[in-house]
Amino acid sequence: MPSKCALLWDESFLWGLTAYRALKKSGLAFTLISSEEIRQGGLSKFKALLVPGGWASNKMKALREAGAEEIRGFVRAGGSYVGICGGAGLAISGGLGLANIRRKPLKERAPSISGPVRVALLRHPVWKGIKEPVFNIWWPSQFAVEDDSLTVLARFQSATPQTFTSDLNAFDVENGKADGKPWEKIEAEYDLNLDPARMKGDPLVVEGAYGKGKVLLSLIHWDTPDDGNGARAFKSLWDYLGLEKRAPQNFREKPAHSPFLSPLEELHAFGLRNFLWFERGPLIQWRRGVRGLEYFTLLEMAGELARRAKNKRELEALEALEDELKNFCDKAKKLLLLERLALQRGEALTFSRASSPEMQSLRASLFGNSKSHGGEFKALLDKLDALLYIYLKKEHTASK
Repeated sequence: MPSKCALLWDESFLWGLTAYRALKKSGLAFTLISSEEIRQGGLSKFKALLVPGGWASNKMKALREAGAEEIRGFVRAGGSYVGICGGAGLAISGGLGLANIRRKPLKERAPSISGPVRVALLRHPVWKGIKEPVFNIWWPSQFAVEDDSLTVLARFQSATPQTFTSDLNAFDVENGKADGKPWEKIEAEYDLNLDPARMKGDPLVVEGAYGKGKVLLSLIHWDTPDDGNGARAFKSLWDYLGLEKRAPQNFREKPAHSPFLSPLEELHAFGLRNFLWFERGPLIQWRRGVRGLEYFTLLEMAGELARRAKNKRELEALEALEDELKNFCDKAKKLLLLERLALQRGEALTFSRASSPEMQSLRASLFGNSKSHGGEFKALLDKLDALLYIYLKKEHTASK
């Protein structure tokens, strides 16, 4: 079997882009692959498949049963499956079924924990060179592992001063008690499990076998930009699986300004000056009840497109989306202002709780009625994603 890794692009969006950048920066060889290419037998050229974050249910829909069975057959025959966050969720029971793992019931989870956390590690080649086990997690689903044939390689230990739970800094709440309020009272106000202690001992990285192949599932985002421990673990994983490497490349430069980007840049600035989100390391943090990651995802993907579009045809493809982007951003600003004023009045907004029919109507139009991607956002995101896949694959192929 060739010693190459395939990176599944479909339904990964921001997380596919961070994985792409991280692998390039670390000099880890890979090839982009789509669900359609997997259905056509494209995995036969590879030794491993890496599936980045994103909604597992949407990835399963993109693969369809034919693609899912191709992946099962690939691993069964000796291939390796590596899943990060949503990619890990795709592999468990109810998905591909490569590992006998289930999700913890929602009432037991703390679903909004993000940022650097302390981790307890089991001795394993993937942790080579890790001296202080602090890694990044980004709003992970939480696993229940009851199968003795699986090995837990890392468990959640505790929050750090940079850990957030929803829009709260967990360290500040724990040490300042938020004006004397215990976690229980804050959780009641948020209608959400928030205390990071709920995750103590939970598995974050699990290894198992499926047929002749390896399955390695990580709720740790090794692909977090500028994360030294994540990069070390990624490199050690490539050594462990016997995968190819090549010269490192830096893919973090900022794109040049483009009229195509202007509506999204102004939308980002609008959120900043209205205290709806703030920049936080490589990502952003938004107020509870407001969508933030979705807007940031559009900005990042559009920026990557603007940086790569060079010839007339590529620039025209971006120009064709300018009106759609502007219309989306205009409606988004109306929604965000309504949400800003509702928060100012002390109203408790959540994903499912709007304060007015107008707010609910805008939310449904822009994002649909599901927590996963939908509405005008998903339609626009898919168009950006399709273009970016073409550009990245062409560029990546030319650089080999």
